[in-house]
Amino acid sequence: MTDRTQIFDTIKAQIEPFNKKGVALTEATTFQGDLEWDSLTVMDFVAAIEDEFEIIITMNMQAEIETIGQLADAVAKLKGES
Repeated sequence: MTDRTQIFDTIKAQIEPFNKKGVALTEATTFQGDLEWDSLTVMDFVAAIEDEFEIIITMNMQAEIETIGQLADAVAKLKGES
């Protein structure tokens, strides 16, 4: 069973290859503002997270996810860990 901390750590590990500027990754790190990802990069990353955790993140949920912490919360909720 994965808990919220493990989910967050896994997401951080998945972000590292895309973290071109070496931004410090925290709960509040934003994908578009801090990491400067375009919408295509965000969509590709969400797809990778869906595969990693074997979940589906709906477009409505994606629209509300702006930070790493929000993504971890969404994954935890979908995995029934919240």
